Amino acid sequence: MATLKELSKKDELLAGGHRLCAGCGASIVVRQILLAAGKNTIATCSTGCLEVATSIYPFTSWRIPFFHSAFENSAATSCGIEAMYQSLKRRGKLPVNEKINFIAFGGDGGTYDIGLQSLSGGLERGHDFLYVCYDNGAYMNTGIQRSSSTPLGAATTTTPAGKVIPGKQQYRKDLTDVVEAHHIPYLAQASPHNWKDLNRKVEKALSIKGPKFLNVIAPCHRGWRTGINEAIKLAKVAVDTCFWPLYEVENGKLTINYKPKDKKPITEWIKMQGRFKHLFKPENEHIIQRLQEGIDCKWENLLKREEFEKTC
Repeated sequence: MATLKELSKKDELLAGGHRLCAGCGASIVVRQILLAAGKNTIATCSTGCLEVATSIYPFTSWRIPFFHSAFENSAATSCGIEAMYQSLKRRGKLPVNEKINFIAFGGDGGTYDIGLQSLSGGLERGHDFLYVCYDNGAYMNTGIQRSSSTPLGAATTTTPAGKVIPGKQQYRKDLTDVVEAHHIPYLAQASPHNWKDLNRKVEKALSIKGPKFLNVIAPCHRGWRTGINEAIKLAKVAVDTCFWPLYEVENGKLTINYKPKDKKPITEWIKMQGRFKHLFKPENEHIIQRLQEGIDCKWENLLKREEFEKTC
């Protein structure tokens, strides 16, 4: 795995000057992933913040081949390119030993929701590609509407916090669990604050043949109502509270990559974000309790599963 010094000397494959917001978590995530993947990479990206802000015609920030897909089919586009590549190799039109990385990017709206069908299809068929979800917890590009990744209690423009409805009323979908049900060789959750862990997971994923999946938390200061310089801190606290546990599943075996010595309560994370400020009113404190219970249950299940699998 590359050291930080080695990574700093590599060419940036996502050029600066794009229109993503200052401090955008998605841009930090993508830069780190491309540094790990290298130039021999073909990317696809569904409609969303990342695509809209990095490929405004006639400009592009991508220094690798890049395909803009519709909202629902980043995975399908990447799988189609990979299938064409395999066909050309079989017909002798490309070197058999040439290695090209196929990476599909999508936000949580284009992955958890609109793009779930094409993602599921690509995983089930066994295409040799890596799908990366940059998860910022809502449809940020079109006005901060709730997605199925939006946490319980969060205020969005379609789940506004008011007297009748105190923010989103459902738990977020656990997409990483949904992906694992496809029995793919590798999947993981990662965070941009832990560059070493993210870099290692990208390198490992790209070394494995078949479909791979990375779910990476990507703080959004506009949607989360935070400062523009807080993305990395927010990502770290999300991990320390176990809202976003860092783990990987390789050939069905779970490994937890980070276990907080002092697991923080979820209030430490949500108090940093304006989208949760209404939860601290006395009448809404029960929602914080529900949110904490859900996080604790998930974390305990991960710990028990890892321990059980060590004995198998």
